Amino acid sequence: MNAQRQARAVRLGPRSLTALVLVSAVGAAGFGWPFLAPPTSQLSAHAQDAPWLFAGLLVLLVAVVAAAISESGLGPKAVAMLGVLAATGAALRPIGAGTAGIEPMFFLMVLSGRVLGPGFGFVLGSVTMFASALLTGGVGPWLPFQMLAMGWFAMGAGLLPGPDRLRGRTELVMLAGYGFLAAFAYGTVMNMAGWPFMSALASNVAFDPQAAVPANLARFLAYCLATSLGWDLGRAVVTVVLTLTLGPAVLRALRRATRRAAFETPVTFDAPRQ
Repeated sequence: MNAQRQARAVRLGPRSLTALVLVSAVGAAGFGWPFLAPPTSQLSAHAQDAPWLFAGLLVLLVAVVAAAISESGLGPKAVAMLGVLAATGAALRPIGAGTAGIEPMFFLMVLSGRVLGPGFGFVLGSVTMFASALLTGGVGPWLPFQMLAMGWFAMGAGLLPGPDRLRGRTELVMLAGYGFLAAFAYGTVMNMAGWPFMSALASNVAFDPQAAVPANLARFLAYCLATSLGWDLGRAVVTVVLTLTLGPAVLRALRRATRRAAFETPVTFDAPRQ
Protein backbone atom coordinates (compact mmCIF):
# COMPACT_ATOMS: atom_id res chain seq x y z
CA MET A 1 0.00 0.00 0.00
CA ASN A 2 1.38 3.37 -1.00
CA ALA A 3 1.94 5.88 1.75
CA GLN A 4 -0.18 8.99 1.51
CA ARG A 5 1.39 12.28 2.47
CA GLN A 6 -0.20 13.58 5.64
CA ALA A 7 -1.62 17.09 5.44
CA ARG A 8 -0.34 19.73 7.82
CA ALA A 9 -2.52 22.40 9.39
CA VAL A 10 0.50 24.71 9.54
CA ARG A 11 3.52 24.68 7.25
CA LEU A 12 6.45 26.30 9.00
CA GLY A 13 8.20 28.89 6.85
CA PRO A 14 11.52 30.67 7.41
CA ARG A 15 9.95 33.42 9.56
CA SER A 16 8.08 30.94 11.73
CA LEU A 17 11.14 28.74 12.16
CA THR A 18 13.27 31.74 13.11
CA ALA A 19 10.74 32.88 15.71
CA LEU A 20 10.41 29.34 17.06
CA VAL A 21 14.18 28.92 17.40
CA LEU A 22 14.41 32.33 19.11
CA VAL A 23 11.73 31.62 21.70
CA SER A 24 13.14 28.14 22.32
CA ALA A 25 16.61 29.56 22.91
CA VAL A 26 15.32 32.21 25.31
CA GLY A 27 13.11 29.62 26.97
CA ALA A 28 16.06 27.28 27.45
CA ALA A 29 17.97 30.15 29.07
CA GLY A 30 14.93 30.92 31.23
CA PHE A 31 14.70 27.35 32.44
CA GLY A 32 18.41 26.70 32.83
CA TRP A 33 19.81 30.03 34.00
CA PRO A 34 20.72 28.70 37.50
CA PHE A 35 23.25 26.43 35.77
CA LEU A 36 24.39 29.05 33.25
CA ALA A 37 24.91 32.15 35.40
CA PRO A 38 28.05 32.21 37.59
CA PRO A 39 27.53 32.81 41.34
CA THR A 40 28.97 36.33 41.02
CA SER A 41 26.52 37.46 38.31
CA GLN A 42 23.73 39.94 38.97
CA LEU A 43 21.22 37.33 37.80
CA SER A 44 22.21 34.98 40.60
CA ALA A 45 22.13 37.87 43.05
CA HIS A 46 18.45 38.39 42.16
CA ALA A 47 17.43 34.73 42.18
CA GLN A 48 13.94 35.54 43.45
CA ASP A 49 13.35 38.08 40.67
CA ALA A 50 14.89 36.27 37.69
CA PRO A 51 11.93 33.90 37.07
CA TRP A 52 9.62 36.91 36.82
CA LEU A 53 11.95 38.51 34.26
CA PHE A 54 12.04 35.41 32.10
CA ALA A 55 8.29 34.88 32.49
CA GLY A 56 7.55 38.37 31.18
CA LEU A 57 9.94 37.90 28.28
CA LEU A 58 8.48 34.52 27.38
CA VAL A 59 4.95 35.97 27.20
CA LEU A 60 6.10 38.38 24.49
CA LEU A 61 8.10 35.79 22.60
CA VAL A 62 5.37 33.14 22.61
CA ALA A 63 3.04 35.79 21.20
CA VAL A 64 5.60 36.55 18.47
CA VAL A 65 5.86 32.86 17.57
CA ALA A 66 2.07 32.48 17.45
CA ALA A 67 1.81 35.53 15.20
CA ALA A 68 4.59 34.32 12.91
CA ILE A 69 3.03 30.87 12.58
CA SER A 70 -0.36 32.44 11.92
CA GLU A 71 1.11 34.50 9.08
CA SER A 72 2.53 31.33 7.54
CA GLY A 73 -0.85 29.76 6.96
CA LEU A 74 -3.05 29.22 10.03
CA GLY A 75 -6.27 29.47 8.09
CA PRO A 76 -9.87 29.46 9.36
CA LYS A 77 -10.16 25.66 9.23
CA ALA A 78 -6.96 25.26 11.23
CA VAL A 79 -8.17 27.87 13.74
CA ALA A 80 -11.41 25.91 14.19
CA MET A 81 -9.45 22.69 14.75
CA LEU A 82 -7.16 24.50 17.18
CA GLY A 83 -10.13 25.79 19.16
CA VAL A 84 -11.76 22.37 19.45
CA LEU A 85 -8.58 20.58 20.52
CA ALA A 86 -7.49 23.34 22.91
CA ALA A 87 -10.92 23.36 24.56
CA THR A 88 -10.85 19.57 24.87
CA GLY A 89 -7.37 19.60 26.36
CA ALA A 90 -8.27 22.38 28.79
CA ALA A 91 -11.34 20.42 29.90
CA LEU A 92 -9.31 17.22 30.38
CA ARG A 93 -6.65 18.81 32.57
CA PRO A 94 -8.78 19.42 35.72
CA ILE A 95 -9.99 15.79 35.74
CA GLY A 96 -6.93 14.59 37.64
CA ALA A 97 -5.76 17.87 39.14
CA GLY A 98 -4.06 17.20 42.45
CA THR A 99 -4.22 13.41 42.04
CA ALA A 100 -0.80 11.80 41.58
CA GLY A 101 -0.11 13.15 38.11
CA ILE A 102 -3.30 11.84 36.46
CA GLU A 103 -3.31 14.31 33.58
CA PRO A 104 -5.11 12.89 30.51
CA MET A 105 -4.52 16.00 28.41
CA PHE A 106 -0.94 14.92 27.70
CA PHE A 107 -1.89 11.99 25.49
CA LEU A 108 -4.14 14.27 23.43
CA MET A 109 -1.24 16.68 22.90
CA VAL A 110 0.98 13.81 21.71
CA LEU A 111 -1.56 12.47 19.22
CA SER A 112 -2.54 15.94 17.96
CA GLY A 113 1.07 16.97 17.42
CA ARG A 114 1.71 13.71 15.60
CA VAL A 115 -1.18 14.14 13.16
CA LEU A 116 -1.21 17.91 12.69
CA GLY A 117 2.53 18.59 12.68
CA PRO A 118 5.12 20.43 14.78
CA GLY A 119 3.97 23.98 13.98
CA PHE A 120 0.37 23.31 14.91
CA GLY A 121 1.55 21.24 17.88
CA PHE A 122 3.52 24.13 19.36
CA VAL A 123 0.59 26.55 19.06
CA LEU A 124 -1.85 23.94 20.39
CA GLY A 125 0.29 23.12 23.42
CA SER A 126 0.74 26.78 24.33
CA VAL A 127 -2.91 27.74 23.81
CA THR A 128 -4.21 24.68 25.66
CA MET A 129 -2.08 25.38 28.71
CA PHE A 130 -3.16 29.04 28.70
CA ALA A 131 -6.84 28.08 28.44
CA SER A 132 -6.57 25.46 31.17
CA ALA A 133 -4.86 27.96 33.48
CA LEU A 134 -7.77 30.36 33.04
CA LEU A 135 -10.20 27.51 33.69
CA THR A 136 -8.48 26.29 36.86
CA GLY A 137 -7.20 29.63 38.17
CA GLY A 138 -3.60 28.56 37.74
CA VAL A 139 -2.32 31.91 36.50
CA GLY A 140 1.07 33.00 37.82
CA PRO A 141 4.72 33.49 36.84
CA TRP A 142 4.92 29.77 36.05
CA LEU A 143 2.28 29.97 33.29
CA PRO A 144 4.58 31.17 30.44
CA PHE A 145 6.98 28.35 31.31
CA GLN A 146 4.10 25.85 31.22
CA MET A 147 2.97 27.21 27.85
CA LEU A 148 6.45 26.90 26.38
CA ALA A 149 7.08 23.44 27.85
CA MET A 150 3.75 22.12 26.59
CA GLY A 151 4.43 23.68 23.19
CA TRP A 152 7.73 21.79 23.05
CA PHE A 153 5.95 18.61 24.21
CA ALA A 154 3.36 18.69 21.40
CA MET A 155 5.84 19.96 18.80
CA GLY A 156 8.19 17.07 19.53
CA ALA A 157 5.44 14.59 18.71
CA GLY A 158 5.11 16.24 15.31
CA LEU A 159 8.83 15.77 14.68
CA LEU A 160 8.78 12.01 15.23
CA PRO A 161 9.78 9.92 12.19
CA GLY A 162 7.44 8.37 9.66
CA PRO A 163 4.40 10.69 9.76
CA ASP A 164 3.33 9.65 6.25
CA ARG A 165 3.98 5.91 6.34
CA LEU A 166 4.28 4.59 9.90
CA ARG A 167 0.96 3.21 11.13
CA GLY A 168 -0.46 0.55 13.41
CA ARG A 169 1.10 -0.95 16.50
CA THR A 170 4.59 0.32 15.73
CA GLU A 171 3.39 3.91 15.64
CA LEU A 172 1.45 3.49 18.88
CA VAL A 173 4.47 2.05 20.68
CA MET A 174 6.63 4.92 19.40
CA LEU A 175 4.07 7.51 20.56
CA ALA A 176 3.68 5.81 23.93
CA GLY A 177 7.46 5.75 24.41
CA TYR A 178 7.72 9.40 23.45
CA GLY A 179 4.87 10.32 25.79
CA PHE A 180 6.51 8.45 28.67
CA LEU A 181 9.86 10.22 28.25
CA ALA A 182 8.35 13.61 27.45
CA ALA A 183 6.13 13.47 30.53
CA PHE A 184 9.25 13.18 32.70
CA ALA A 185 10.99 15.88 30.67
CA TYR A 186 8.05 18.24 31.15
CA GLY A 187 8.08 17.71 34.90
CA THR A 188 11.83 18.24 35.06
CA VAL A 189 11.88 21.52 33.15
CA MET A 190 8.92 22.81 35.17
CA ASN A 191 10.88 21.98 38.33
CA MET A 192 13.66 24.16 36.96
CA ALA A 193 11.19 27.04 36.59
CA GLY A 194 10.01 26.88 40.21
CA TRP A 195 13.11 25.68 41.99
CA PRO A 196 14.92 29.07 42.14
CA PHE A 197 11.96 30.54 44.08
CA MET A 198 12.89 28.41 47.09
CA SER A 199 15.07 30.00 49.72
CA ALA A 200 18.40 28.27 50.23
CA LEU A 201 17.91 28.71 53.97
CA ALA A 202 14.64 26.78 53.88
CA SER A 203 15.99 23.49 52.54
CA ASN A 204 19.22 21.79 51.59
CA VAL A 205 17.74 20.94 48.16
CA ALA A 206 16.91 24.57 47.27
CA PHE A 207 18.84 26.67 44.77
CA ASP A 208 21.87 28.33 46.35
CA PRO A 209 23.02 31.41 44.37
CA GLN A 210 26.44 31.20 46.00
CA ALA A 211 27.06 27.53 45.21
CA ALA A 212 28.91 26.16 42.19
CA VAL A 213 27.09 24.45 39.32
CA PRO A 214 27.87 20.84 40.42
CA ALA A 215 26.54 21.54 43.91
CA ASN A 216 23.35 23.13 42.56
CA LEU A 217 22.89 20.28 40.10
CA ALA A 218 23.05 17.80 42.98
CA ARG A 219 20.52 19.93 44.88
CA PHE A 220 18.23 20.02 41.87
CA LEU A 221 18.32 16.25 41.34
CA ALA A 222 17.54 15.73 45.02
CA TYR A 223 14.70 18.25 44.71
CA CYS A 224 13.21 16.35 41.74
CA LEU A 225 13.45 13.01 43.53
CA ALA A 226 11.89 14.39 46.69
CA THR A 227 9.08 16.45 45.21
CA SER A 228 7.99 15.33 41.75
CA LEU A 229 9.19 11.83 40.86
CA GLY A 230 5.90 10.19 41.86
CA TRP A 231 3.85 12.85 40.10
CA ASP A 232 5.90 12.59 36.90
CA LEU A 233 5.67 8.79 36.95
CA GLY A 234 1.90 8.98 37.28
CA ARG A 235 1.70 11.39 34.35
CA ALA A 236 3.94 9.17 32.23
CA VAL A 237 2.00 5.96 32.99
CA VAL A 238 -1.37 7.59 32.31
CA THR A 239 -0.06 8.95 29.01
CA VAL A 240 1.18 5.50 27.96
CA VAL A 241 -2.04 3.72 28.96
CA LEU A 242 -4.31 6.21 27.19
CA THR A 243 -2.11 6.25 24.09
CA LEU A 244 -2.18 2.46 23.76
CA THR A 245 -5.89 2.09 24.53
CA LEU A 246 -7.52 5.17 23.01
CA GLY A 247 -4.77 6.06 20.56
CA PRO A 248 -6.03 4.09 17.53
CA ALA A 249 -9.50 5.65 17.65
CA VAL A 250 -8.21 9.17 18.33
CA LEU A 251 -5.59 8.97 15.56
CA ARG A 252 -8.22 7.79 13.06
CA ALA A 253 -10.56 10.60 14.06
CA LEU A 254 -7.86 13.23 13.81
CA ARG A 255 -6.65 11.98 10.43
CA ARG A 256 -10.19 11.80 9.09
CA ALA A 257 -10.89 15.35 10.26
CA THR A 258 -7.61 16.50 8.72
CA ARG A 259 -8.44 14.96 5.35
CA ARG A 260 -11.90 16.45 5.32
CA ALA A 261 -10.63 19.86 6.36
CA ALA A 262 -8.15 19.84 3.44
CA PHE A 263 -5.93 22.39 5.20
CA GLU A 264 -3.57 22.74 2.26
CA THR A 265 -6.37 23.48 -0.23
CA PRO A 266 -6.89 27.24 -0.50
CA VAL A 267 -10.36 28.57 0.16
CA THR A 268 -11.87 30.24 -2.93
CA PHE A 269 -15.17 31.98 -3.53
CA ASP A 270 -17.03 31.84 -6.80
CA ALA A 271 -18.06 35.08 -8.36
CA PRO A 272 -21.79 35.82 -8.08
CA ARG A 273 -23.81 34.93 -11.11
CA GLN A 274 -25.12 37.81 -13.14
